[in-house]
Amino acid sequence: MTSSSPHRIADLIRSARREAGLSQSELAKRVGSKQSVVSRWETGADEPRLSTLVRVLGACGLSLSLMVEEQDSVDRSQIRQQLAQTPDQRLASVVNLSRLRATARRVE
Repeated sequence: MTSSSPHRIADLIRSARREAGLSQSELAKRVGSKQSVVSRWETGADEPRLSTLVRVLGACGLSLSLMVEEQDSVDRSQIRQQLAQTPDQRLASVVNLSRLRATARRVE
């Protein structure tokens, strides 16, 4: 998961519970919660704390691994494409872009 999307977490909890063959009530008992709380997690109406999510997944026979990555707004694939071009290809690309910009008109 790259973001903490409630629907992704809801889907994760639901699928983990089902794969473990547990009812919402059984899962709730294993993690010391109530069935209604598990239901809210599974619908995305509420989201468990990370420590609770670890317990929920553990109760389903799974473990949680997290990876921390720096967010990067740079499109590295585009940089690689540019670097793979010859100097003449890069120059032609810049010329084409310049011509396009010179003929472009604002649409209102």
